[in-house]
Amino acid sequence: MVNFINLYYMKKIIILILIVFTQNVFSQTNYIPTKENLEARKWFQEARFGLFIHWGVYSVLGDGEWVMNNQDISINEYKKLPSFFNPVYFDAEEWVLMAKNAGMKYITITSRHHDGFSMFDSKASDYNIVKKTPYGKDVLKMLSDACKKHGLKLFFYYSQLDWFRDDYYPRGRTGNGISGRGNGNWDDYIEFMKSQLTELLTNYGEIGGIWFDGEWDQMEWDGKRFGKKMMDFKLDEVYRLIHELQPQALIGSNHHLAPNSGEDFQMFEKDLPGRSTKSFATSENDIGNLPLEVCETINGSWGFNLKDRKHKSKKELIQYLIKSAGYGSNLLLNVGPMPNGRIQKEHINSLKEIGVWIKNNGETIYKTKRGPIDPSDEIASTQKGNKVFIHILDSNKETFFIENFNLRIKKISYYKSTEKVNYIKNKFGLVLKVPNDKKNPIDTILELEIYNF
Repeated sequence: MVNFINLYYMKKIIILILIVFTQNVFSQTNYIPTKENLEARKWFQEARFGLFIHWGVYSVLGDGEWVMNNQDISINEYKKLPSFFNPVYFDAEEWVLMAKNAGMKYITITSRHHDGFSMFDSKASDYNIVKKTPYGKDVLKMLSDACKKHGLKLFFYYSQLDWFRDDYYPRGRTGNGISGRGNGNWDDYIEFMKSQLTELLTNYGEIGGIWFDGEWDQMEWDGKRFGKKMMDFKLDEVYRLIHELQPQALIGSNHHLAPNSGEDFQMFEKDLPGRSTKSFATSENDIGNLPLEVCETINGSWGFNLKDRKHKSKKELIQYLIKSAGYGSNLLLNVGPMPNGRIQKEHINSLKEIGVWIKNNGETIYKTKRGPIDPSDEIASTQKGNKVFIHILDSNKETFFIENFNLRIKKISYYKSTEKVNYIKNKFGLVLKVPNDKKNPIDTILELEIYNF
């Protein structure tokens, strides 16, 4: 009888262990976000504007963040770069206030890019800014403290691919011209990433999330779309680790495909959602139901490029922000700081100009949803409750036709004005008449009030 009882309880214990194990194994595959995570998603969706920062030892060469790959710089040659990286003019508070004054609500910074160099004090790798540069300070810690002080959220960009480490093996599609790497073990590499992510999620307080990039390096490519995965990044394990350490932390991955289970937002690189103007763009069919984010450069490069003269105009940047919001998406606008820790004056001035505009017109961007008029080069729209904000982007036209506009209009006026806008609405759509003397060369905003159904 005693043996039977013992056997009974042993069976119960084994069943309980199996249940717990099963739940743990499949927790991200069947991912259910926590209350904290859903609240963070809502905040993210309403934030609409953030600052992207690409910064690392590659900045020393002034040729973008892909310079190691593009110039096939060997491991031994690249190892010399950290000794030249001494950003004595870096001022975390100055960066954060620059972003805040531009109307940005969060910052995403490269904690580790494809070159494998960590921009934080990492115990998992001594190839980092504290141990290998004359600067010797943890810039992420300083930035984290400044963000908390001024009310901005901080996200960490983290590269899943690595051109430096031996254990990133087998190699992916990039970095194969870089000499000096040995053969390592893929599972060791996954454990290394998990160790670093644990550091980022435990040593810097509450963070906004993790911005992954590089999964595409281990995907088949047909020249148009990424396809089958060649190596397993163990996303279930990695995503589960992040959500266990910080449940509110949002996970996104720049893989250019439909979202994986465990991801909390979806990003689009240099392309508005569904536009697919780039060869690597995410297909419109792969747009999910998660909060959206578009990342774009303020000039032509992500990382500092000495010869980059493709600085976007005030008009281009503001209209891109408007179009992003018109698709129900955030804009993550990138700057590439110089190796001395300063941000180019051109970029500072551009952010100041955006800040002036958004101070006056932020109501039409923040906490809005996708409007009823799909963005084009002529017009875009956002919506907040029973208000639709129509952004006239083409300053040369006076008449605008919006086909199949079915909302019941109460009134249309110029934004922040009682002056009515002339319009005609019939079964074919909506015609707006905006004379040239009412136009703003960047954005003429109309406020349309609709009847609630």
